[in-house]
Amino acid sequence: MGILSTLFGQSTNQLTEYIAKGAIYLDVRTEREFNTNHIKKSLNIPLQELLYRIDEIKKAGKPVIVYCASGARSSSATRFLKQNGIDAINGGGISKVRNAIFS
Repeated sequence: MGILSTLFGQSTNQLTEYIAKGAIYLDVRTEREFNTNHIKKSLNIPLQELLYRIDEIKKAGKPVIVYCASGARSSSATRFLKQNGIDAINGGGISKVRNAIFS
């Protein structure tokens, strides 16, 4: 995995693969950002709450596509999820994930 994909998200092909697996969309932006604009059926757990709410994700038992505004927060969240045994990828910014869903 290159530095750019680590920071700004995976390729569209990998996003498409995770979408096909029935992945959960995890929005790690603030509640205010989420309420302004989000992907339908996504789960909002702000990055600063992830440590305390990880069981919500584990219970789902599905892979996770993490997104935020630009890809920086989702990169941190993805690392944390992987360290805790969750199959997760950094989707990057919301626009990139949305484009992958509708392509």
